[in-house]
Amino acid sequence: MQRGLWPGGKSRMSREAPVRFREGLGVKLPRATRLIMGFACEEDARRVLEVLPKRFGKYGLTLHPEKTRLVPFRRPRASSDRARQPGPPPGTFDLLGFRHYWARSERGNWVVRRKTEPNRFRRALRRIAQWCRANRHRPLAEQHRTLGQKVRGHNGYYGITGNAKALQRFRLGVERLWRKWLSRRHRRRPFPWPHFRSLLQRFPLPPPLVVHSVYRRAANP
Repeated sequence: MQRGLWPGGKSRMSREAPVRFREGLGVKLPRATRLIMGFACEEDARRVLEVLPKRFGKYGLTLHPEKTRLVPFRRPRASSDRARQPGPPPGTFDLLGFRHYWARSERGNWVVRRKTEPNRFRRALRRIAQWCRANRHRPLAEQHRTLGQKVRGHNGYYGITGNAKALQRFRLGVERLWRKWLSRRHRRRPFPWPHFRSLLQRFPLPPPLVVHSVYRRAANP
């Protein structure tokens, strides 16, 4: 199980933290479940975190000691407020392959944005590198077809609103890895970039594509 966070606020819970879990009627909590709990007040979050291990223990569940943490996921304060009362910046948390964080919208408002989790990003490029290394002697058309499928699959999952820069970085990373392992096909010097750019015109990789709009989903629940 993983983690607790509080966005800031003034509400209060009763002294008895009302945490209840039930397993019955076919409802089961799978192993390695990531649980995000939001609280308006830090005091409430700490009180619940204190009782969670005991409540989970009744059902044979445990908290991961390294991944269970409190995150001050508040809306960033104005600069004048930070000057009067300095404090830590807003935290971030990772869920389902995305890192959630606060950022300014195009209109200047604070919004929660999501980008590809760094570990997932590196892992995806590592798999691309392994594939390019193992298949560098295959025909270019075949390599292009498979790499294109991999890039489209990446866009299909991580292509959400606000994540276009990470999608662009992933595509560029795939291009660099493809060039690297094509350069080693015949143990020659690195594939010159002008020649590789010409190859990309013949075999272009799919462009970054946002296919999931969080705003459209919010408007049509």
